[in-house]
Amino acid sequence: MPPTLASLVHHSALKLTVRAGEGRLDVPVRWAHASELADPVPYMEGGELLLITALKLDADDPEVMQRYVKRLVGAGVAGLGFAVGVHYEEIPKALVDAAQEEGLPLLEVPRRTPFLAISKAVSAAIAADQYRAVTAGFAAQRELTKQALTDGPEGLLASLAGQVDGWAALYDASGAVVATAPEWAGRRAARLTQDVERLRDRPAPASSVVGGEDRVELHSLGTGRRPRAALAVGTAAALGTAERYALHSAIALLTLTTERSRSLQAAEQRIGAAVLRMLLAGESDHARAVAGGLFGELLDAPFRLILAESASASAARAHADGHARVAAAAVSSLAPAAPDTAGDPLGALAEVVESAAARSGEAVLVVPDGERLVVLAVDGGAAVAACQEHAAALEAQRASAREQSGGGDEVELVVGLSAPAGPIAAGAAYKQAEQALSVARRRGRFLVEHEELAAGSVLPLLADDAVRAFADGLLRALHEHDATGRGDLVASLRAWLSRHGQWDAAAADLGVHRHTLRYRMRRVEEILGRSLDDPDVRMELWLALKTTAAAGE
Repeated sequence: MPPTLASLVHHSALKLTVRAGEGRLDVPVRWAHASELADPVPYMEGGELLLITALKLDADDPEVMQRYVKRLVGAGVAGLGFAVGVHYEEIPKALVDAAQEEGLPLLEVPRRTPFLAISKAVSAAIAADQYRAVTAGFAAQRELTKQALTDGPEGLLASLAGQVDGWAALYDASGAVVATAPEWAGRRAARLTQDVERLRDRPAPASSVVGGEDRVELHSLGTGRRPRAALAVGTAAALGTAERYALHSAIALLTLTTERSRSLQAAEQRIGAAVLRMLLAGESDHARAVAGGLFGELLDAPFRLILAESASASAARAHADGHARVAAAAVSSLAPAAPDTAGDPLGALAEVVESAAARSGEAVLVVPDGERLVVLAVDGGAAVAACQEHAAALEAQRASAREQSGGGDEVELVVGLSAPAGPIAAGAAYKQAEQALSVARRRGRFLVEHEELAAGSVLPLLADDAVRAFADGLLRALHEHDATGRGDLVASLRAWLSRHGQWDAAAADLGVHRHTLRYRMRRVEEILGRSLDDPDVRMELWLALKTTAAAGE
């Protein structure tokens, strides 16, 4: 505790006597300052014990003393010490009355007590208080370190909550609550999710104070541009010096923990990249041996393979030759370094998936692959659900932007999700995810699941500029023929193909004689220079007809 007027009054060597303001002796004293100015307020900061002899004051004038005392109270002066036996043998009644009226503590200083002795006493008390705070801070640091080493972040939070006489909560990079102490603080911590998200958008280290039923301090954790976690501490009042030491120690320890976790995560990613290479190469037994228990039962249970690209990478691929990469070639470039999530949609997706897996206690394998992100996650687990929810949220944001400003057509992230698979079928799952990713890229979707493609029609897959160009080129001569009014070859071809080459049924659909239909099909063969007896030709023509029909042509 810092020195107070009461502690100075009880100091046996000072012999101070209280003459007014007895009810405010518990006010802390920040410093002792002697001034004989008629108006010392411009030089005061508040909390001082002002020492005077009234050398330049008319201390007998009630009006002068009333103005003087009001000014001191307005400046936040803790108390007034008046030395008797110098210019006045006793404290003038005008000053005593004014101090009593304003509630300003007034202390009588005997002649034998120099102001220097009072200043030394205040200085010594402040130094002792600071020493106690530092000592308590070191003790708190030792206790916090011990708890962090033995019980992890949970033990550290419990110790911190006890030392600040409040509660503490730890948040992950996504803003979700990881742990709280005591347990009853979980609800209060959950209410601060939006405040933590705002703090996360600021460069680390960052802090803020949130009001409410508690005074809550929020601090970001991490040394990178984007915080790795956040700490919340709730107390009934502002933290004192010792509590502040404890809080700073906890921040340092948790930051070290997160940075250590980052190094471990990089090592896990290197192992994960090797495991993924083996899985995609068909070496599932070797993959299990290398992984050991690092990824739990992930390699034994059905999993989903998630393949993600940023919008810029998807655009580059869309203008390439369009051929999918072979899985073996893809894994040869797997990179272990984790991307910074600032402005990086792949990094943001990785955070979402990893945070969801951590909260649910499930294993997940996340491997950055250059411009792609490869994720192996438990089928039906929290990581897959979080990925789907993240894509849905991005889609909702785009729809909202489109409604408000007419824009919002940009796709920041493209994700392909495979069907459930096991270790032996990892290569097939990669191809499925890549196929789904390709469809998502062409359709302008954030996420497409392979099961969605298998359960639907093949026709939406034809909505591609290259396919439409092929269809237009294949059927152009027939359309030009029909435009001259010499027959309806396109409609006749469509009817004949839809009836699997059955002349009578197709002719009936068209309302013509079957010989007329036979003549038209011979004209189709002549114009196209292809035989309709060839099943490949019939397939290409049918797909071309369906493509132009889907385009409204």
